[in-house]
Amino acid sequence: MTLSGAHVVLPSGTVRGGQVTVEGSRIAATASEHARVVDARGHWLVPGFVDIHNHGGGGASFSGTPEDIRRAVDTHRRHGTTTLVASTVTDDMDFLVRQAGLLSEFTEQGDLAGIHFEGPFISPCRKGAHSEELLRDPDPAEVRKLIDAARGQARMVTLATELPGGLDSVRLLAEHGVIAAVGHTDATYEQTVKAIDAGATVATHLFNAMPALGHRAPGPIAALLEDERVTVELINDGTHLHPAALELAFRHAGADRVAFITDAMDAAGIGDGRYMLGPLEVEVSEGVARLVEGGSIAGSTLTQDRAFKRAVTVDRLPVEDVVAALSTNPARLLGLSDTIGSLAPGKDADLVLLDENFDLKGVMRKGAWVVDPQLA
Repeated sequence: MTLSGAHVVLPSGTVRGGQVTVEGSRIAATASEHARVVDARGHWLVPGFVDIHNHGGGGASFSGTPEDIRRAVDTHRRHGTTTLVASTVTDDMDFLVRQAGLLSEFTEQGDLAGIHFEGPFISPCRKGAHSEELLRDPDPAEVRKLIDAARGQARMVTLATELPGGLDSVRLLAEHGVIAAVGHTDATYEQTVKAIDAGATVATHLFNAMPALGHRAPGPIAALLEDERVTVELINDGTHLHPAALELAFRHAGADRVAFITDAMDAAGIGDGRYMLGPLEVEVSEGVARLVEGGSIAGSTLTQDRAFKRAVTVDRLPVEDVVAALSTNPARLLGLSDTIGSLAPGKDADLVLLDENFDLKGVMRKGAWVVDPQLA
């Protein structure tokens, strides 16, 4: 199959009226004379989205049953996320160990790209939508327990690195090839610098669940933005961040160090109502998720196609920068750049088709249409 005439966003830039040929599950270098041609004029063709921080969707959670996990994966695939890391939320350690085993099965069979443990090793001062009574210090032995339970499929652990055991846990994660992410933290600027030097390479939803940027106490935000070794997660749903904060992150970190995430919970792709986030009840109203008790923002209802459209039409970011934040950068962070993250010959045929208004009109994963193209 050859998709022809679209605005194709490549690593080298955008080709107007370009084409991409798919053979089997991969992108081909040249078009076969027998390839079926699909006219995609007036559309954008971009790489499939890569979400490294996602708790669920479609009314289901990655803390749920196998059926729940499949439903959440399918929901986000239909919105363009062809590669997804499943995030857990703070819970009892025994439960997290069991869930890690279940999620590892989905990773081993290729439905997920790994597991992200968000909690329980976070600060009670910045707990957000996490159960305070289940929080604990990042004891390296307990961190190791989760890594082992994931059977080589742990991709990231979010920690408040200023807590006892924090720096040792960062070193442990780095030694095992697992991303150490600074988040839900009350750390100072100096403490954050030490965490980065110890091996932390990601800022979990920068700006959210951490001290604000201050002129005398710059806190973790300044340290995470200024260090070229750090990729910063941003939730671009119009609720978690003011547009000026998003612009600040892009301007200071640069487009090659930003990863858009959803931090989605069950309501993503569904709508308003009452849901559970781990052991806590959440009320979703007008698309915003908040804890029933206390009112803290509780993840998002975002899907990556909406993040893409907002970034281009509201934030006025270049399409190429948005593709980097949604696909290229997170793929590189996961060590998967050889197979996903850009439209290049030999890579998986993970594609998203968007119309001139940047509304989703088709999704392909490994050469098969998840959402059939709507090109009328």
